[in-house]
Amino acid sequence: MGNQMPSENSNLFSSSTDLPPERILEVQSLRKYFPIRKGFIKKTVGHVKSVDGINFHINEGETLGLVGESGCGKTTTARCILRAMKPTEGKIQFKTTDGSHTDLATLKEDQIRSLRTDIQMIFQDPFASLNPRMNILDLIGEPMLVNGLTNRKQRTEKVAELLKMVGLRPEYMQRFPHAFSGGQRQRIVIARALALKPRLVVADEPVSALDVSVQAQVLNLMLELQQNLNLTYLFVAHDLSVVKHISDRIAVMYVGKIVESAPTDSLFNKPKHPYTAALLSAVPVADPRIRSQMIPLEGDVPSPASPPNGCHFHPRCPYASEICKKEEPNMQEIEPMHFVSCHHFKDIQLKGI
Repeated sequence: MGNQMPSENSNLFSSSTDLPPERILEVQSLRKYFPIRKGFIKKTVGHVKSVDGINFHINEGETLGLVGESGCGKTTTARCILRAMKPTEGKIQFKTTDGSHTDLATLKEDQIRSLRTDIQMIFQDPFASLNPRMNILDLIGEPMLVNGLTNRKQRTEKVAELLKMVGLRPEYMQRFPHAFSGGQRQRIVIARALALKPRLVVADEPVSALDVSVQAQVLNLMLELQQNLNLTYLFVAHDLSVVKHISDRIAVMYVGKIVESAPTDSLFNKPKHPYTAALLSAVPVADPRIRSQMIPLEGDVPSPASPPNGCHFHPRCPYASEICKKEEPNMQEIEPMHFVSCHHFKDIQLKGI
């Protein structure tokens, strides 16, 4: 995982025929650049490097949390995996139902359609992602109709089953989205995502628009569905306390790059990158006897259109030295499955939670 992988870890990024059997998704050197055009003829004068050479994988049945500040490239990464955007470079190896791996990054539109049933998305804003002119039966049943289930009675039965699965009553299917609360609408969005029995679900900030009590209900529902249906999640979020609750592993992004990746407990207890430690310090602790010690970060997040040389985090890092300004650090495995991209991870002591 990470931006650059040393040779001793090259076995993590094998060819598509040699990927471990438990791996459902493998992202290799993924880049997504958006051109900056100026002038009358719209000449390209630069690029916004939204995603700049990231690597990660997800095993079947697990949840990978992808976290970072707004604008770091999390959602762009998710949209590239879904092929809602075409990547600029890189590979997105996905394990199909027959056990083989295919590169989603190079597929044409007609080839991608056959894989849409295997990869679905849960959107951030449930109200914006539901057509207000369609009732719940048509909203959840539409993916089935598009994929060949033309029998309305069968669709109605399957929609009723999905509504029960997400904790809603089947008689609600004749209602329209405006008649539901935010938490109920998100349950409807989850039911629609599960309509085609996907194997990978990309959840883009699925609880950020909900109240805290409702967030917990939706997260518990997602965990229950994962266990019952053997789902795999890519969970995109900015709230580390939410990610901790649902994720098996966490990857931290900063200005288009992954700076640290580790199992959840390891990352929370022993962060090795200063940016990860700063994010963790902002997580509220549910104990009034413990005083919050937030780590302040000076300056602003760099623009992905002109990121700094060397380590992108060095202008805000209290531990930065001359090498940080000149050389981009390699991603190194410091413990089993714990990777970090920092020149000084051996010399600094960071606090976890």
